[in-house]
Amino acid sequence: MIRQIEKVLDDQIRPALASHGGDIEVIDYDNQKLFVKLTGGCQGCSSSKATLKDGIERLLIGKFPEMINEVVDLTDHAAGDNPFM
Repeated sequence: MIRQIEKVLDDQIRPALASHGGDIEVIDYDNQKLFVKLTGGCQGCSSSKATLKDGIERLLIGKFPEMINEVVDLTDHAAGDNPFM
């Protein structure tokens, strides 16, 4: 299941994040929740919550409705070195 999620991330999400100097890491999956961490330009970005909820979460729930009902952001956004603004 994680391989399927990683494939969607690689094919559809990471290229968009990379265009802003960012990336996403899968940290864990438990009880239909996918735990992720945003890195690079996404860490600390003021648009990261919208990117996560309106983009990433919506896409992944649409692709895997029986497996994912929420994407949880574990990123320490206050520690971002160089967020894209």
